Amino acid sequence: MAPSSYQPPTRGDKATTATRSQSVESNLSQTNTTVAKLLEGKGDAVFAVRPTDTIHSVVEILREKRIGAVVVTDQNGTLQGILSERDIVRRMAETPGQTLPQSVSDLMTRDVQTCKPDDPLNDVLKTMTEGRFRHMPVLSDGILRGVITIGDVVHFRLKELEYEALRMKQMIVG
Repeated sequence: MAPSSYQPPTRGDKATTATRSQSVESNLSQTNTTVAKLLEGKGDAVFAVRPTDTIHSVVEILREKRIGAVVVTDQNGTLQGILSERDIVRRMAETPGQTLPQSVSDLMTRDVQTCKPDDPLNDVLKTMTEGRFRHMPVLSDGILRGVITIGDVVHFRLKELEYEALRMKQMIVG
């Protein structure tokens, strides 16, 4: 049985007039969030080391700052590579007891995937997931602007979804 407030269409109703509370544009509006928006909330602090530093000094920085990777820059701040916990652990398995005195340049990843502040977060997340890496430096005009992690992207996106759900609930409840 239909609710008492339901009224079936009548001959005078126009079937071509339709209203929509949602559209593709409104549903996808949040997916256009950029890296710059994430960095606004996160900040642009970057922990960098030099290629000649030792792995021991990097391990100390990672532990002290509670981070998972450092960028490697030259004296001018130009990106040379990236070094993560994973890189260090893999080398420790290959050269037990000999890893800490090695230099950063021996272990760092030189071909670094980077992104730009105006890149969409969804594209960056896809790149990081497909490439199976968790840290991505942000470059603008060749200048290092920050580093984002896959955790940063997921956390930011979850906050967006929570906000969106709250807005929908407020719209429904009134």
